[in-house]
Amino acid sequence: MKKLLSLTLILIFTAGFLASCNKDKGDPPVLPPQETMTIDFSNFASQKKSADLIYDQKGTNNSNWDFAAKRAGDWRTIIVNTLAVPVASFILAIDRTPVYLEEKTWQWSFSITVSPATYKARLTGLIRASDVLWKMYITNEATDGFSEFLWFEGTSSLDGTGGQWTLNHSSTYKEPLLQIAWTKSGTTIGTVKYTYVRTLNDNRVADPFNTSSIEYGLTTGSYDAYYIIHYNNPLFSDVNVEWNTTAHIGRVKCVDYLGDTNWYSWDGNKNNI
Repeated sequence: MKKLLSLTLILIFTAGFLASCNKDKGDPPVLPPQETMTIDFSNFASQKKSADLIYDQKGTNNSNWDFAAKRAGDWRTIIVNTLAVPVASFILAIDRTPVYLEEKTWQWSFSITVSPATYKARLTGLIRASDVLWKMYITNEATDGFSEFLWFEGTSSLDGTGGQWTLNHSSTYKEPLLQIAWTKSGTTIGTVKYTYVRTLNDNRVADPFNTSSIEYGLTTGSYDAYYIIHYNNPLFSDVNVEWNTTAHIGRVKCVDYLGDTNWYSWDGNKNNI
């Protein structure tokens, strides 16, 4: 009888202990939406390569849209050519289930193929007093691959209304390339701002693009989306772009290139108006 009572007490204690442990873990942090890392460039997709949209196209039938597409394309190139792996890894993590590690820290682990290579990704989320600290580690185990390194990190507020990311350049140059600041209003992203923060380029000389930025946001009115673009460059300094995400009409303003403070518009077929 005593043995049975002791066994019962042990089982009750163990069950209570496990329940307490599970309760202490709490729920995993909610990953920010993928839109916090990827500005929408879809309205300015072109069959031309970004480099082919040159600066001397004023007066052509769709020169206004072309100019805006070129300016947006410069930033899209950074994401597609340099940061495709970490961005794709983050997007894939959103649909994965994390495991609990320790002390309010959760981890998402998986493999991802970004042609032609396959990578191992490990994302951790640490719940802190007022935010979540995120860290994404990437490994390429191929013969010519690279060992695990921190490709990006960031924070998000506990209520999900804002945060920031810092993305490093690559396994070769483990240094900050891009900082992203984002806000969220309701169920949609309010603003996403990229700032180029790399100080030295691959040749180890001052990077002329440093401190350049692009802000993307959604608003109301005839033009419900916009870019505010700044270049730390002698030729172009500031570009404003506004467009309608449904009708695809839009307009662009750039004193340095267009020569005045007027807006230059295009219709839904990208033709100048």
